[in-house]
Amino acid sequence: MRIVAFSDSHTRHAEVEIPPGDLLIFAGDLSQCRSVEEAVNFNDFLATLPHPYKVVIGGNHDHQLAQGVEQARCLLSNGIYLQDQAVAINGITLYGAPWQPIFNSRACDAFARFRGRPMREKWNLIPQKIDILITHTPPQGIMDLDQGIANGCSDLLAAVQQVRPRYHIFGHIHNHNGCLTCGPTTFINCNVKGPGGLLRPATVFDIEPAAVS
Repeated sequence: MRIVAFSDSHTRHAEVEIPPGDLLIFAGDLSQCRSVEEAVNFNDFLATLPHPYKVVIGGNHDHQLAQGVEQARCLLSNGIYLQDQAVAINGITLYGAPWQPIFNSRACDAFARFRGRPMREKWNLIPQKIDILITHTPPQGIMDLDQGIANGCSDLLAAVQQVRPRYHIFGHIHNHNGCLTCGPTTFINCNVKGPGGLLRPATVFDIEPAAVS
């Protein structure tokens, strides 16, 4: 199965180079100014894409999605919206969660929670035996540096090390983009918002259903 992943388009999704594939994953921040119209526009955009399956989670700019799961699913009717939920697609199990630690005093704070127990409560919901974990925030220490500060979540890192997904896809930190394999998990920061307003292409990788032992 060919996976095409991106995040942090902030309303500029139509400008992103998105190759064809079997499954599209969007890891949050479709919005810039929090409006419902931005979500409607993104949903219309999803309808134009040829990927048979499209999975979406929210990010810290996506306040209209944070108003409730049912509203988010209505707004994103052309995709599969995940919020603390798993879905199986062609033998691949994905789990999506939009939460992130409170970022800074200037940031939008949809799906933001205090570090410590509030974050652990969310990550404790991640089930075992998933192939792809999708979050908006990175885990601490993995492609999470912004102005010398590690903004990732240490409790998320602990959860990933315990659950051991094959892939962990995220965005949020714009000055990183790429893949890093550590143990059984390949970490992918798939954000497309590059320096100077340039947009990066979506990230593409292939995955096969895990062998049954």
